[in-house]
Amino acid sequence: MTEAGQRIQVLTPRLANQIAAGEVVERPASVLKELLENALDAGAGQIDVEVEAGGVKLLRVRDNGRGITEDDLPLALARHATSKIATLDDLEGVASLGFRGEALASISSVSRLELITSTNASGKGWRVIAEGRDMQPQVTPAPHPQGTSLVVRDLFFNTPARRKFLRTERTEFSHLEEVFRRLALSRQDVAFTLKHQGKQLHQLQPVTDPEDQQQLTRRIGQLLGKDFLEQSLQVEAVASGISLRGWVGLPVYARAQADRQYFFVNGRVVRDRLVAHAIRQAYQDVLYSGRHPVFVLWLDVDPTIVDVNVHPTKHEVRFRDGRWVHDFIFSSLHKRLGSALLGAEKQQPANTEPLREQPAPLPETSPVEQSSLNWQQQSSRPPRPDASRIAESLAFYEQLAADPDRPPMEATPAFSTTQATSEVPPLGYALAQLQGIYILAQNAQGLVVVDMHAAHERITYERLKQDWVKRPLTSQPLLVPETLSLDEDLVELAGQQEALLSDLGIQLEALGPQEVVLRSVPVLLQGARTTDLVLTLLQELQRFGSSRSLEASIHEVLASIACHGSVRAGRQLNLPEMNALLRDMESTERSDQCNHGRPTWFQLSMQDLDKMFLRGR
Repeated sequence: MTEAGQRIQVLTPRLANQIAAGEVVERPASVLKELLENALDAGAGQIDVEVEAGGVKLLRVRDNGRGITEDDLPLALARHATSKIATLDDLEGVASLGFRGEALASISSVSRLELITSTNASGKGWRVIAEGRDMQPQVTPAPHPQGTSLVVRDLFFNTPARRKFLRTERTEFSHLEEVFRRLALSRQDVAFTLKHQGKQLHQLQPVTDPEDQQQLTRRIGQLLGKDFLEQSLQVEAVASGISLRGWVGLPVYARAQADRQYFFVNGRVVRDRLVAHAIRQAYQDVLYSGRHPVFVLWLDVDPTIVDVNVHPTKHEVRFRDGRWVHDFIFSSLHKRLGSALLGAEKQQPANTEPLREQPAPLPETSPVEQSSLNWQQQSSRPPRPDASRIAESLAFYEQLAADPDRPPMEATPAFSTTQATSEVPPLGYALAQLQGIYILAQNAQGLVVVDMHAAHERITYERLKQDWVKRPLTSQPLLVPETLSLDEDLVELAGQQEALLSDLGIQLEALGPQEVVLRSVPVLLQGARTTDLVLTLLQELQRFGSSRSLEASIHEVLASIACHGSVRAGRQLNLPEMNALLRDMESTERSDQCNHGRPTWFQLSMQDLDKMFLRGR
């Protein structure tokens, strides 16, 4: 019903477009997103962006795409006019980035917009201008190379209420640059440039060969920084009709906020709950509390099995088989994060100077009699220098003490450097123990420092998890069964998943359409808040098709056992015990972090040490 004295009326085109602009145009960054997506959909191989005052005063996007014909140009600024879909079948399998036909109409209603375009290399083109008025564009001839230039000036000039909500120029440009970064990451085959206030900030060359890792890593490094590449692992996984590739940051490189997370589905930037849940689960065992992983990942699937039109900004997607996609992402990342010790993969980073000859490991000392820890593995010890070499070295140091001015070039090295670096394990060989806490070891790169308690805690934890998986989960009946009130669909789901719940040691029995009784729980979780756990488990089964909440709870118990059962700080170890711990780390998944996400070791290269001591200056 309407209020007294008011009549229902059709909105004017201008007002309708301004209302639509509220969905599409939030700030300069959202304008850039729409213009870049249109340029990519037009087949552009080069896109140049120029910005002034954070994009509020000027935002120019120029591409070398197909351009727009003279006849179609008036429709380019009309609502619900698009060349990207024509039938419902096109919508169901849409592969373009923008397709609703509202972007330019909405932008032109709140700015002064100029569009110049040409469909060939003749240099002859056409111009259309709109300045926040009704859609009655006038088309005039204008010179332009093949492609399209879109110029947006004075954003929100006719809607001052919207403009006053914009932030500072610096803040608006940071949002705009982030949009530029995401679109440039989504299409590695396209060249991009970005200028702000006349200063060029990005000049990205296209990746002409997807198999050329050097081109790809150079482009990623330009957008995300050299540190990202050095602190991340490359991912490549393929299943039937689906593939995942990209980089995932090491847990130690996690950030305090989720601002370096890029996920693309068929080249489209998405922020999807199902995807986020899968990635979060993959990092669950290795990430420090409150930290967020960094990643850039591309998921390619059949367009017909993903719906990209579930949100006005198209940031969310819906998969036809969400459970399968979730499990594929989780298993691919979980396996990659736990597949290898960092040192085994990062021994020779790209674009660094070759490793120089390293001194052989030092000889064993004769430690005070110590108790053994009975490690599963005992490592081979480094070769001892022969007696003649030791005597020669001692003689050299005696001569050096007697004659300090003796030129160092006459010095004889204390130990042989003939041992091949390929024979040295990733974590090297133990040299000593520091303050009963840290193990110092020498590897091919230099010095390794290991937190022995954190390392042993991870080793113990992983072995407990393996033992738990191999045996059936023992169930413990509750002395007093607990009643849970649930939605009808969750009660129905509990009945459908009865076999799975039983395997997990949980017995649920329906008492009514909205009530179940919990009769047994896993032995390992006695004393825990099992009703909350069961509710979470059922909700995750309903939303994602699978749940790891029970597994996570059991892992928390196992982690606590591992923490209390690991070697404590202050315990004295002999060299064989230290080396055995190093070898165990190299063969244990996720051994770069302890159960709480803290690092277990770090590397100081010879280059790092040289810098500390100002060598070579």
